[in-house]
Amino acid sequence: MSITCDCAVGVPTGPTLASTCGGSAFMLFMGLLEVFLRSQCDLEDPCGRASSRFRSEPDYEYDFIVVGSGSAGSVVASRLSEVPNWKVLLIEAGGDEPVGAQIPSMFLNFIGSDIDWKFNTEPEKQACLSSKEKRCYWPRGKVLGGTSVVNGMMYIRGNQEDYDDWESMGNPGWKYEDVLPYFLKSEDNMELDEVGREYHAAGGLLPVAKFPYNPPLSYAILKGGQEMGYGVHDLNGANSTGFMIAQMTARNGVRMSSARAFLRPARLRSNLHILLNTTVTKVLVNPSTKSAHGVEVIDQFGSMRKILVKKEVIVSGGAVNSPQVLLLSGIGPKDDLKKVNVRPVHDLPGVGKNLHNHVAYFTNFFIDDADTSPLNWATAMEYLLFRDGLMSGTGISDVTAKVATRYADAPNIPDVQYFFGGYLASCAKTGQVGELLSNNSRSIQIFPAVLNPKSRGYITLGSNDPLQPPKIIGNYLTDERDVKTLIEGIKFAIRLSETTPLKAYGMRLDTKPAKGCENIKFGTDKYWECAIRQDTGPENHQAGSCKMGPARDPYAVVDHELRVHGVRGLRVIDTSIMPKVTAGNTHAPAVMIAERGSHLIKRAWGAQQ
Repeated sequence: MSITCDCAVGVPTGPTLASTCGGSAFMLFMGLLEVFLRSQCDLEDPCGRASSRFRSEPDYEYDFIVVGSGSAGSVVASRLSEVPNWKVLLIEAGGDEPVGAQIPSMFLNFIGSDIDWKFNTEPEKQACLSSKEKRCYWPRGKVLGGTSVVNGMMYIRGNQEDYDDWESMGNPGWKYEDVLPYFLKSEDNMELDEVGREYHAAGGLLPVAKFPYNPPLSYAILKGGQEMGYGVHDLNGANSTGFMIAQMTARNGVRMSSARAFLRPARLRSNLHILLNTTVTKVLVNPSTKSAHGVEVIDQFGSMRKILVKKEVIVSGGAVNSPQVLLLSGIGPKDDLKKVNVRPVHDLPGVGKNLHNHVAYFTNFFIDDADTSPLNWATAMEYLLFRDGLMSGTGISDVTAKVATRYADAPNIPDVQYFFGGYLASCAKTGQVGELLSNNSRSIQIFPAVLNPKSRGYITLGSNDPLQPPKIIGNYLTDERDVKTLIEGIKFAIRLSETTPLKAYGMRLDTKPAKGCENIKFGTDKYWECAIRQDTGPENHQAGSCKMGPARDPYAVVDHELRVHGVRGLRVIDTSIMPKVTAGNTHAPAVMIAERGSHLIKRAWGAQQ
């Protein structure tokens, strides 16, 4: 096993561990992990991987076929298979989730790995200008559990107003008071004494709690926010403005992906089959009746087959893969389909349109090196034995804040969210994020993200080859309001760094100009606009590409019950249905959408809820 130390989070990743992180202890630790991998065991749940449910040979026909096992798809497959007489097939293009992904401190280490789709946008005109070919990188999980296996685990629902807006856009049943029960249904909140029961619940399948370890700097950030006049409280409650150490989709210092949370409890159900390493090439749609009757798939060896469905196909591939599957199936803008030799089955202009994402900027600061805690034998064993210590969390990435800038729709509706990174342990090497500099200081980042982006992109096919990625046109920062909001977010981050609790760490702004912006006066609005266009931080909260809306909406793909307009027996259930992205991390809303979508399917087919 080849291992190094990624000093941004202080965790093992590739070939030279011994010289940087107390070698022998971590070599033993990672050796133990390798044993876990080979035995298909887990850190938290040694006997929970029910590999017998994975099928290499699917049956001929199912009641429901779910395409994609990510944040939403795992939930849908689990909930539908609760009905004993329904036979459900879940199809995943990737394999089973690796043991290492369960360790919170390793949350960045699987970006760019073989469980990542490694998507890139087409060359951007106004963003990511310093990136190779001006492309923005979009990591997405290609694994059982999808992006919930590689994300930062933060449990954020968004603003209550987001859902009220969805309903006002022609989607009855999606206002906040209607969707709250579906958040509560999935939630197993282990800190109810702290967050209360009005907006939270226990007993669901998705564990929610803070990490066991939160570094001192996390608490200093909270105090800095208080000095600026902001409260420290649960941002998933009545007030979504303020600071907090976030609750995570984790339990006992172990990540709980959607697959772990929702599929493991279903492992003994004979009516749930899972196909791994299998790509859905298209949904089979009868052109005359406009009804879905199955899917065509290709396995890792290149073998193709058709699998039929009696009731419905549910596409849960996420904001990139869901529109791709529909387009490959002949559902989408007919002229675009003809260009890549896909036979149009149903002309639906909105497929792939309305694509958007939160956009951020990584503002760099320096602090004096106040934490010299090494990653050594004691650290490794503290995690392995007790699920505590440095490896049981994500450093200052456990902190978040949401504020309203002057461009917000209302003073009490946050339009910027703050994330923090680059500070955990001291096994840093020169040139890496979180580096320990020669003057005994360290770099950290505060990155504001625009929560209500106005810029819109789209997804289309580059070819009719289902194994090739689609063309992603992000169109970041094409709306000036996004630019202005992000600049305001940067200014707030600088003011936060100047508060007394953070000054105690010697925190100071890195004034080295961004590449391409050297000739503009540092710190001016013009400079920051240049910087964000050069070094754009695309967040991983893609949404909107299969928009939910009424038939009168020319870009609507699904109706308010998530049924594809004009095609019977076909639904889309994931973040692609969002008319506008929620104001926060999108994993919790994806789970909610899946819970509600599953309920709608059960109700439609007369199943007892």
